[in-house]
Amino acid sequence: MDFFAHFKIWVLTLCLVFQYGYGFYLPGSYPHNYGIGDTLSVKVNSITSIETEIPFSYYSLPFCKPLEGVKDSAENLGEVLMGDRIENSPYKFKMHTNETDIFLCRTDPLSGGDFKLLKKRIDEMYQVNLILDNLPAIRYAKKESYFLRWTGYPVGIKVQDAYYVFNHLKFTVLVHKYEEANVARVMGTGDGSELIPTVGSGGSELPGYMVVGFEVVPCSVMHDAQSVKKLKPYGKYPSPIKCDPTTVAMLVKENEPIVFTYEVTFEESDIKWPSRWDAYLKMEGSKVHWFSILNSLMVITFLAGIVLVIFLRTVRRDLTRYEELDKEAQAQMNEELSGWKLVVGDVFRAPANSGLLCVMVGDGVQILGMAVVTVMFAALGFMSPASRGTLIIGMLFFYMILGIAAGYVAVRLWRTIGCGDKKGWVSVSWKVACFFPGIAFLILTTLNFLLWGSHSTGAIPFSLFVVLIFMWFCISVPLTLVGGYFGAKAPHIEYPVRTNQIPREIPAQKYPSWLLVFGAGTLPFGTLFIELFFIMSSIWMGRVYYVFGFLLIVFILLVVVCAEVSLVLTYMHLCVEDWKWWWKSFFASGSVAIYIFLYSVNYLIFELKSLSGPVSEALYLGYSLLMALAIMFAMGSVGFLSSFWFVHYLFSSVKLD
Repeated sequence: MDFFAHFKIWVLTLCLVFQYGYGFYLPGSYPHNYGIGDTLSVKVNSITSIETEIPFSYYSLPFCKPLEGVKDSAENLGEVLMGDRIENSPYKFKMHTNETDIFLCRTDPLSGGDFKLLKKRIDEMYQVNLILDNLPAIRYAKKESYFLRWTGYPVGIKVQDAYYVFNHLKFTVLVHKYEEANVARVMGTGDGSELIPTVGSGGSELPGYMVVGFEVVPCSVMHDAQSVKKLKPYGKYPSPIKCDPTTVAMLVKENEPIVFTYEVTFEESDIKWPSRWDAYLKMEGSKVHWFSILNSLMVITFLAGIVLVIFLRTVRRDLTRYEELDKEAQAQMNEELSGWKLVVGDVFRAPANSGLLCVMVGDGVQILGMAVVTVMFAALGFMSPASRGTLIIGMLFFYMILGIAAGYVAVRLWRTIGCGDKKGWVSVSWKVACFFPGIAFLILTTLNFLLWGSHSTGAIPFSLFVVLIFMWFCISVPLTLVGGYFGAKAPHIEYPVRTNQIPREIPAQKYPSWLLVFGAGTLPFGTLFIELFFIMSSIWMGRVYYVFGFLLIVFILLVVVCAEVSLVLTYMHLCVEDWKWWWKSFFASGSVAIYIFLYSVNYLIFELKSLSGPVSEALYLGYSLLMALAIMFAMGSVGFLSSFWFVHYLFSSVKLD
């Protein structure tokens, strides 16, 4: 007993020590500490454009290549799926060593193909994305009294039908002195670990530095290609270079080489290492996020009031009156009943295509669970922008694990509709495991063929396709079958009332019930549309989205609104003796996806009006359709399950012989 007590104390002590040492740092993002003169290597990511949304390799354009050759960085699954291709570059610095007029390379004379491609990429406003110590290069521009900031810099610019390339880069590296130099030097991981020299036994007193900022100013400077013909890379350019970002001079000409140069300045900064991403994540428009939440709360309060009225006034009053009567009076009242009490013998009649409903609800629970868990982890800081690709990896991981929940819910619902019959549970589990993933696979494969045809880095390599299929059939499908097995073993939900053999005729309605169902989606959409703008801007406009705390609150509010909307609509249908509520409860909240897709089309027309080419538009609409379908499944399952609970509770309160 004493051993276990001591063991627990040791574990607690170790946890506290690690928490104290690494409390500020996210997993996988420890600081790299460099000594003065240590080499800093800049990396390049895919070039991107909000005009096309199609990424391309940096070296698809006639840029300088490293002397040691182009090498891919180790990329995770999420980075590859996002279209990132991180490679080494010829840009190299020495820590805390300012350098100017550095000659990088002189390209070969531009061929006709390279000349046309470079002009095309300038027309399409492609941006070069550089990375130093996991920080993207940031560019500032002053407009009136405030600064605008972008990540990356443009390939070039078009001025009066002439094309100019940015061939000189002025780098500013912000560094922060590390007080515990010797301790910190062994903390390097990831890309920078091989660059950190081993600490000598003598214990050098030289200070160590961490990179806390990386800024770039692109310039177009006219260089003399002949004067650098015999100059080696990293040599001194023959004449001083003046970098003026307000003027352009390096004209792009066919059969003419381009000379690339750069300069670098190091500045000590008060920015601490844990705060170095603040420049990228400065929260603008926080009031808008709060307005979004307030707007959602108003909708929820309105709907909650209606639900409260239904429960406390209508339902409770009717049930109390019904239970106070003796049997003869109940029998007489049954003849005079109207509304939901008349459909007591039909309300649990199996719906049309009940198997498909079970599959869609199961898939919806899986998507909903994935979204909630992923956003929670992101809100806690485990999926920050500093850790590229972790958001996609997290989504895939949680989606596969939650296959158990999907199989369980779908099979148990299947058995409930079938009054306890276990037959066919394996088939239902298989359909759950393949239905939504199959739709997603079909859409993504079609889009991938378009990207392959464009030679884009956004295209998923064939080897990764094989890996994804392996994960689907060897992890997700078995876990869904395991969930289905537990669903088959679990007791089915007993209906509180018997179902009549002959279905009751539904009276003619004053208005089409499906019109009301699809109109109901406007209320959940009203809680979401403000935050949706920020999410769309993050995905398509290249802005960093990081306010996952706001997103988590909005998402929870969305789930509550969907549940309330579906519940109210189900009650309304039962009151007009329409007992076919199953599918209507699913689509009452699932119809929010229609409005999200329409909003996506609106965003394409008014916000992305510069999007060029049918391939770019097909990609945008394809991804938007996939997002809308996922939301329909998730919110539809919320609506259906809340309505099922409500109907079960309502009719279990009615005492019938």
